[in-house]
Amino acid sequence: MNNTYWFPAKRYGWGWGLPRVWQGQATLVGFVLLLVAGGFVFPPQDSQWGFLAYVALVSSLLLGVCYLKGEPPRWRWGDKGPSA
Repeated sequence: MNNTYWFPAKRYGWGWGLPRVWQGQATLVGFVLLLVAGGFVFPPQDSQWGFLAYVALVSSLLLGVCYLKGEPPRWRWGDKGPSA
């Protein structure tokens, strides 16, 4: 089993950077496609709160995937990896 992180930690700050493997790239593309689709299902000019709730839901799903498949989150000050 391959234990490669889908999302590497950012070099500075807290969080994750762009994906490094195809699974992470597919997840990010899926996130963007879901956001675009949400603009058609919940048009912001007609249903602003519905659209905002949808964006919050899809964003929390992406955050969950990043948390499960990314490097463990912690504040970083420019170190080169988890061993530093």
